[in-house]
Amino acid sequence: MGNVQPSDDFFAQKLEEAKVHFERALDCKHTEFDDLYPYMIEHPQFFWYKRYVAWSELLTVVKMCDELDFPWADRFTERQAEYVRSRVMSSKVLDEWYETNDSVKHVG
Repeated sequence: MGNVQPSDDFFAQKLEEAKVHFERALDCKHTEFDDLYPYMIEHPQFFWYKRYVAWSELLTVVKMCDELDFPWADRFTERQAEYVRSRVMSSKVLDEWYETNDSVKHVG
């Protein structure tokens, strides 16, 4: 890539992809991870690990956004942004990522 500076559109796209990946993992939907490790589906810890991988990806993209002064928090609810800032994927994050069941807009 050399000295080329990625555009705001590039980071917005990467951030959206990481968020969707995490939300698909959270919703137990198919992700690229399933294709990489199809044998893992048989193991009970699979969904926890899949979520951890997606969470790590999201945090990595957010870290790059922070380092390059790209605003990322406005693409999340206030609560979600706070979870991301805390960097710890707890059961609270898993249970409360979507504000309420009435306002859930799960990924497709």
